[in-house]
Amino acid sequence: MALKSCSGAAGSNTRRISYCFIAMFLLGLPVARPQSNETMYVNITDIKLLVEETFLFQLVQVGEYNTTLNVSAQIQHPDIVQFFPPVVTVPGSARPNASALRTHDICAYGRSPGHSDVTFNVTPTGFVSLQNVFLRVTVMHSQHIYVLSYIMGWIYFAAWSVSFYMQIYINFRRKSVVGLNFDFLALNIMGFTMYSLFNCGLYFSQAIQAEYFSRHPRSHNPVQLNDVFFSLHAAFATLVTITQCFIYERENQRVSNVGRAILGAFVGVIVVTASLGAAHKLAWLDFLYYCSYIKLCITLIKYVPQAYMNYKRKSTVGWSIGNIFLDFTGGFLSILQMTLNAYNYNDWISFFGDATKFGLGAFSLAFDIFFMLQHYVFYRQASYVLLPGTTYDSDELNDGEHERVDNTEDATSAPYQAAPT
Repeated sequence: MALKSCSGAAGSNTRRISYCFIAMFLLGLPVARPQSNETMYVNITDIKLLVEETFLFQLVQVGEYNTTLNVSAQIQHPDIVQFFPPVVTVPGSARPNASALRTHDICAYGRSPGHSDVTFNVTPTGFVSLQNVFLRVTVMHSQHIYVLSYIMGWIYFAAWSVSFYMQIYINFRRKSVVGLNFDFLALNIMGFTMYSLFNCGLYFSQAIQAEYFSRHPRSHNPVQLNDVFFSLHAAFATLVTITQCFIYERENQRVSNVGRAILGAFVGVIVVTASLGAAHKLAWLDFLYYCSYIKLCITLIKYVPQAYMNYKRKSTVGWSIGNIFLDFTGGFLSILQMTLNAYNYNDWISFFGDATKFGLGAFSLAFDIFFMLQHYVFYRQASYVLLPGTTYDSDELNDGEHERVDNTEDATSAPYQAAPT
């Protein structure tokens, strides 16, 4: 009988608790329960600081709870950065205010150079989601190196952008594109078109951005506005150069069969992957990745036709050495910037681990040096004749170095190598 009474009392208490929850819900009183919306965030997502330097940021709390919460930082590399306090206590309130705004100061202390991601956990669980709350912390050796690296980035950006106009100018001055390899131009326009597609897709398309961040939720958009400008500008400058090929003297030059086969293979890849994307069999982000892979392949091979043409002609006439100097300057500063950043952030693993970027930069520098050797060493004394009616400055023929051909018969029999630069 006593047991029966206890059971009845227990059932009565359970019903009373249920009635209390229902009454509290109807009256709008807060109940400690899981929150569906994020009510905590940090006021900054990227922190840059020096070794042994501190940086103050805030954990922002929106709303109050009727239970105490403990928010702890999960630091990827505790040897790089340290937080004080390591655990933030969010006190509960007897009368929670859902619209209250509270901030909690946290001090980040740089211990050693490097990069570290920071996420946050909360206990007890189920009250607030901190899954998308994170920090990227960068600790560096020197602020001066950071500024120098930033300046270098803009210098090589400018050098690479201006380099295209050296070839355009020399073509305009000579009224001839003889000596400029058409395979190089065809590969270049294909490469920069693919690069532009990749950059514009990731920068302007919100759908593709959402897909990227779903795969890399704690990453930045890898494409910035200057990347978009550079790729579109490079494609435009290459189109201007191709237009010159239809206007100026080009002799019997054309895109080779090998070049057409390579371009055809690249076009085939684009058509297939784009069709798969349109049929929803391939994500558009992956389509853009294929475009970037084509650009990487073209960067590896695009200089080969021009170098071989110079070798066959035993001359670099018609190929702008100014373009090569600016390209070399940009490539050298790019690799130097990578070196400075690796030292400043003690991040040599990414420096040597990013074999693609480093390898492409070193490969381009090697070709630039080879073109300089062709121009100033191997074919320095190359002789050539001028086209009939070619305009030139008097000082270009000051030492009788170039022979003027005045009749068509002699011109066709002479070993033509275009007009002087």
